[in-house]
Amino acid sequence: MRKPSTLPWFVLALLALPLAATSVPSAKPEEVGVSSERLKRINQMIQRRIDAGELSGAVTIVARKGRVVHLEAQGVMDLETKKPMTKDAMFRVASMTKPVTGLAIMMMLEEGKVRLTDPVSRFIPEFRGTKVAVALPSQGRGGVSVVLSTPPGGPPPPPPFYTMPAEREVTVRDLLTHVSGLASGPMSNSEAQKLNRLPEENLASYIPRLGSTPLEFQPGSRWQYSPQAGFDTLGRIVEIVSGMPLDRFFRERIFSPLGMKDIYFWPPDEVWPRVATVYRRTPQGLEKSPNPNSMQSKVYFMGAGGLVATAGDYLPFGVMLANGGQLNGKRLLSPKTVEMMRAVHVPDTLPGRQPGEGYGLSVRVVSDHAKRGTLLSSGSFGWSGAYGTHFFVDPVEQVVGVLMVQTSIQELQRDFEDAVMQSIVE
Repeated sequence: MRKPSTLPWFVLALLALPLAATSVPSAKPEEVGVSSERLKRINQMIQRRIDAGELSGAVTIVARKGRVVHLEAQGVMDLETKKPMTKDAMFRVASMTKPVTGLAIMMMLEEGKVRLTDPVSRFIPEFRGTKVAVALPSQGRGGVSVVLSTPPGGPPPPPPFYTMPAEREVTVRDLLTHVSGLASGPMSNSEAQKLNRLPEENLASYIPRLGSTPLEFQPGSRWQYSPQAGFDTLGRIVEIVSGMPLDRFFRERIFSPLGMKDIYFWPPDEVWPRVATVYRRTPQGLEKSPNPNSMQSKVYFMGAGGLVATAGDYLPFGVMLANGGQLNGKRLLSPKTVEMMRAVHVPDTLPGRQPGEGYGLSVRVVSDHAKRGTLLSSGSFGWSGAYGTHFFVDPVEQVVGVLMVQTSIQELQRDFEDAVMQSIVE
């Protein structure tokens, strides 16, 4: 005879809820102070973009107080095949990989293996004695301006420069906050590109070579985004201090504990059909990206990009941060460490930042929601990806939103934030 269930009633109630494609439980919006009617404005906003030919499709997901209140798929995954967008569609999240690497660094900080003030050279000696690029005056002899030719269809060449010693070493905090100057502009990027990373190289073989490249500016003097080199270097530091490759660290220490099953650096063969097509906007309409998988690799695990995930499998990461470092009984960080991660380490007064937007440890931080012109609360944080993906955490309202698209539209990210926040009614 089968024994009656001994599960508590509230566990049975959760199991009875409609399943969302995530390890985060669902709730009716009104149960957590969100308006079902107002949530429809998210769909309407997305549909306007699809109808205007600016997007092929999207998946949006929202949680409040640790429970999913919205999960919708709209449009198509591919314009040619007209394959409908599904809730379990996969998206290249690009730089939304960076906060995951930031989390890994903070976990190592808690274990006493890394300090924010540590010079990078403590872990990678090749970063000792770094130089800084200094642009030469753009004047030739007799006051004639030096004009550098631009290759057809390519970016302008970097200005001529000389190098001088860095005033101090680049630190872990510098990399986390994009104030390092490492491959952060035309001069430093031009030298990093000469390294010519080979397809078979991994972080261990490539990152030490970055130490020979000059910085764009003196460390800490300004904020300027390091699209790849800064966080790839942090990924290598995680590998060194943890003793495992970055993909394995992510899987064992972050993804598995949080129930993030559908997230990969290189999806299995059977998963690729669920990966949405990347499009770029042109005057003639949406056009397929010629090289959408440039960040994906089976050997080079970018700390700066490269992850492919569903909306539902990225959401637990944000909810864990909103919960002060834990989810479903699994604690990855202490509340104080999350507080440090989302604190304003770089104020909006530093050159390179925007009004009302500071920068934390791997995340953008809303330092003043009025100056930023946003419905997000001051103290909200998150980041975005090159192909238009976006996530945010509002710790005041206990809201997490994830937008998955494969076309870069910055205004859409702000519109998504506002559409989510206006749905909160209590």
